[in-house]
Amino acid sequence: MKVDRLVSIIMILLNKERIGAQELADMFEVSPRTIYRDVDTINMAGIPIRSTSGVGGGFEIMEKYKVDKKVFSTADLSAILMGLSNFANMMQGEELVNALAKVKSFIPADRAKDIELKVNQICIDLSPWMGNSNIQPYLEIIKVALQESKLLTFEYIAHHGNKSARTVEPYQLVLKSSHWYLQGYCNIRNDYRLFRLSRMSNLQIQEEIFTPRDYQNPTLDFAEIWETMQTKIKIRIHKSVMDMVLDFCSYEDFSPDGNEHYIVNFPFKEKDYYYNILFSFGDKCECLEPLHIRTEMKRRIHDIATIYES
Repeated sequence: MKVDRLVSIIMILLNKERIGAQELADMFEVSPRTIYRDVDTINMAGIPIRSTSGVGGGFEIMEKYKVDKKVFSTADLSAILMGLSNFANMMQGEELVNALAKVKSFIPADRAKDIELKVNQICIDLSPWMGNSNIQPYLEIIKVALQESKLLTFEYIAHHGNKSARTVEPYQLVLKSSHWYLQGYCNIRNDYRLFRLSRMSNLQIQEEIFTPRDYQNPTLDFAEIWETMQTKIKIRIHKSVMDMVLDFCSYEDFSPDGNEHYIVNFPFKEKDYYYNILFSFGDKCECLEPLHIRTEMKRRIHDIATIYES
């Protein structure tokens, strides 16, 4: 974890006069290039580190500079602890415990209560109220596979219930819109794929170690693309489902229709997923226009009713 590594590098430099990039890289099992980026980050944070080349060269904190407990403000420590604490709620691991302990060591006794209050002001808990209980153990399995560059195998449920066995080189865990995904190279598809953890089963880590490929992070921001693909339809909803509808559009899309209803300009794409969203509002939602979507809604409602006739 990067925050843990940065804190550890600072602590090492405080206790050593000088240390080389390769030695740090070997210590944290990363590349020297990653260490150089970490040092740049530490410099930007206000801790001056200089490098010397040649035999016996390396990184060192500039002479006469001392890192003491006052280098971090209350806001700094609160922000760091808030991030680490909330991340620890999602991902278990000894490295997180160590990082928290190191950062807490910088807290002066006279500021401890104030910092604790600020840290507790925001809580991120992504565990589901109900549903798939495999997510947490799968996160731990994937984390080990990422650290050790080991292959993963699992069964995957794709669109329309299609089930397939996958062997994947793991490269990144992604948290997007409250769902966890694994970005990896699929040996079946011979390409990078994004797999949603809730659709996996029988996840297993293999002993086989793979050589990492040149990897680019997946594109996760589709806002501009979706704007060109989506259209706005007009629906009429009862106020009792307004909170549910607000998960998909903004309040500016609502206009009152009497005392009990609203007319909503609702983002829509002619896919099963969007039709199912409308059905989730039950009889508290009516599609007004366009006509062909209203007609398709009627057809689907008829098909549902037919199931219950027998």
